[in-house]
Amino acid sequence: MIDRDHILLPVNPAFIGFSLVAAFFMNLFPWGGWGWVPDFVALTLIFWSIYQPRKVGIGIAFLMGLVMDVHSASLLGENALAYTLLSYFAITIHRRVLWFRPSVQALHVLPLLVVMQIVQMLIQLAVTGKFPGWLYFAQSIVATIIWPVVCWLLLAPQRRAVDRDETRPI
Repeated sequence: MIDRDHILLPVNPAFIGFSLVAAFFMNLFPWGGWGWVPDFVALTLIFWSIYQPRKVGIGIAFLMGLVMDVHSASLLGENALAYTLLSYFAITIHRRVLWFRPSVQALHVLPLLVVMQIVQMLIQLAVTGKFPGWLYFAQSIVATIIWPVVCWLLLAPQRRAVDRDETRPI
């Protein structure tokens, strides 16, 4: 179940756009040298691909990947391919993942993030010939740990106030 304690309002498309732009700006912060900082765009794409697969899909993931490719000055299409696969797999499992609480959802998100990083690593390995090391996957672990917080933050605008009225059936 998505949220057992609240009835969620429909998501505002402007909020989806705002969250993706905010995630992009969080990736712009100068903490790129730290290997454990998660990819906030990837986290946001996973969230919206699971919770709103009809509004945020593979096309949005591809566009966000191109934007991240331009930002990071990496091989054009590297992040686009990784984000597209990430979104595809998230949409594939979204019905199953929604049955769990965010803390258990994190266990489903971890393989998605690892696959995304493996794709990026294989592309970088093919182009540069350098293996980034096993600490490269620390991003996925940190992103998995903060997944419940991401869910809480991105679902917050959709939560209806909890004022119980005995005359309303819902």
